[in-house]
Amino acid sequence: MTRIADGFDGQTVICTFDVTPGSAHDVLDALTAAYAEVISRQPGYVSGAVHLNDAQTRIATYSQWRDRRDYQAMLRSPEMRERNRAIHAMCRHFEPVMYEVMGVWDS
Repeated sequence: MTRIADGFDGQTVICTFDVTPGSAHDVLDALTAAYAEVISRQPGYVSGAVHLNDAQTRIATYSQWRDRRDYQAMLRSPEMRERNRAIHAMCRHFEPVMYEVMGVWDS
């Protein structure tokens, strides 16, 4: 379960994908398979989530890693390089950004 908390000492990565309503579910299927078959099995992986906006034009993924190097090693693996090429071909734009948790407000 993804848990966002102050003091998380790992690496948070939020990726956004610009897609079309016609390609959104193809990209979702590819991302779901990548998380289930590769990403979630990599050393240093903590958790992740995939989100789709109502218009089906944007997908966002949120993942947590023990360390930035773990995320980078996953990206460099031959299987993820191949999967990312296929995913990128279905998107208008893709942007991964590394973040640090700076605050959390729960109800």
